[in-house]
Amino acid sequence: MDMTGKTVLITGASRGIGAEAGHIFAQAGANVVLVARSADPLAQLARDIGDNAMPLACDIGTYEAAAWAVQTAVDTFGGIDVLINNAGVIEPISHLSEADPEDWSRVIDINLKGVFYGMRAAVPAMKSAGGGSVLTISSGAAHGPVEAWSHYCSSKAGAAMLTRCLDKEEREHGIRAIGLSPGTVATQMQREIKASGVNPVSKLDWSDHIPADWPAKTLLWMCSPEADEFMGEEISLRDEAIRKRVGLA
Repeated sequence: MDMTGKTVLITGASRGIGAEAGHIFAQAGANVVLVARSADPLAQLARDIGDNAMPLACDIGTYEAAAWAVQTAVDTFGGIDVLINNAGVIEPISHLSEADPEDWSRVIDINLKGVFYGMRAAVPAMKSAGGGSVLTISSGAAHGPVEAWSHYCSSKAGAAMLTRCLDKEEREHGIRAIGLSPGTVATQMQREIKASGVNPVSKLDWSDHIPADWPAKTLLWMCSPEADEFMGEEISLRDEAIRKRVGLA
């Protein structure tokens, strides 16, 4: 997939899937706008990637930050072709009856509202340019309850519905809205899950998790016409047929 001349904005880009996506899309020729709260890791990542990477430290849990990031991308590179809604948190892991309301709400701000804010800011710019792709990281937790993950499950279920809503409203205007459920990935989030010791996911062996570059490579593939059949839906990397189509081991 040749992304030369295209601009990709990635949220949650300082580590894990987001950081790998920055490398993968830059290697494909894209300008990558890296968005995350952690300024120093973000700046280092941009230096590692090269001249076609721009770090923007901000909190995607507010609309003002999302709008600023999108406008900066448009002003710098002339537009935005792909939005990757990757930013997500799972801490603090807690049973619903014991959860701190403010902490619970903060997860919703990032995992759900952050997805809406990104869509709301980017889609008008994409439409005015003739279209674009909005790719959102989903989860198996969007479709079934997991102990002590009420905040995460609820936010991911909402984000999955946002993908469906965006497709229904904007497909005819050239917007390709697709979700990606990567399964369990070897990232810092999985270390946090492991440390909690709560629910079966925390009991998985580290070797059970896929490497972070697998979903990153899948996101690049999702920008191609090959993925058009999944618009308004969710791609699962648990599906061996999908892995083969993307070219993963």
